Amino acid sequence: MTAPHSSPQSLPDTQAEQDKRNLMIDKAGIKDLRYPFIFAAQAATQPTVGIWSMYVGVPATEKGTHMSRFLECLDAMVQNGQALGLKDFVALEADMRQRLDTAITGNISVRFPLFVRKEAPVSKVTSFLDYDITISVTTRPEHTGLLSLNVRVPVKSLCPCSKNISEYGAHNQRSNIIIDVDLTPDVESVAIERLIRLAEEEATCEVYGLLKRADEKWVTERAYENPKFVEDTVRDVALRVQALPYVKRFRVAAENFESIHNHSAYAEIEGTGRG
Repeated sequence: MTAPHSSPQSLPDTQAEQDKRNLMIDKAGIKDLRYPFIFAAQAATQPTVGIWSMYVGVPATEKGTHMSRFLECLDAMVQNGQALGLKDFVALEADMRQRLDTAITGNISVRFPLFVRKEAPVSKVTSFLDYDITISVTTRPEHTGLLSLNVRVPVKSLCPCSKNISEYGAHNQRSNIIIDVDLTPDVESVAIERLIRLAEEEATCEVYGLLKRADEKWVTERAYENPKFVEDTVRDVALRVQALPYVKRFRVAAENFESIHNHSAYAEIEGTGRG
């Protein structure tokens, strides 16, 4: 016997029912969705794959949210091939809240790799280097569409103490500089590349994807001539970030993956910017 067909309009909407437990849910939605999009970088647009999370608050009287609408919202933004700049993520968060019955609070975030073509210091050969980027937009009663940006920049560090106490050589290691900022609404996509560049400029030495022998010599000697403690690095980067006109709040961290210890050296600074 064939089951009777029901029209979508006649199906019960269980999630829209009232809930009697009187507990508001701060975040409900989808987490870690892998979905492609095109990012509008400064140099050129880049197809990439993002790890998306999308949430809204659920009032105390409502049973749940409509999970399918999150993906509908995201797909509507990316399916036409439009390259997304920073302001487009703000628009996406606003559209999500509108689709979810005009939700009062909301949050979207996407993590993805950004590839920047770099030129080696001596040979001038070029190659890509990848940077981990997270963009998030949050709406709360105290603010609407707050845009935040997290950038993880790989660099090289060399210890000043090791250099000063050694007859030759100094211990050095790979490091990460993390810049986490809340941005003013008028910021453009150039902000990401500028944050990456200032982090590299304040490190002991930047790193590259492809180096020839002359480049390796340059990097080695550059690091030796410019030693920095993790505290030096985080202070120097924080001063640069703090002076940017579009930064409202910032957190700068530096982590050195020590070559002579089985632990990392770490430093962090939080503060307010000029925005």
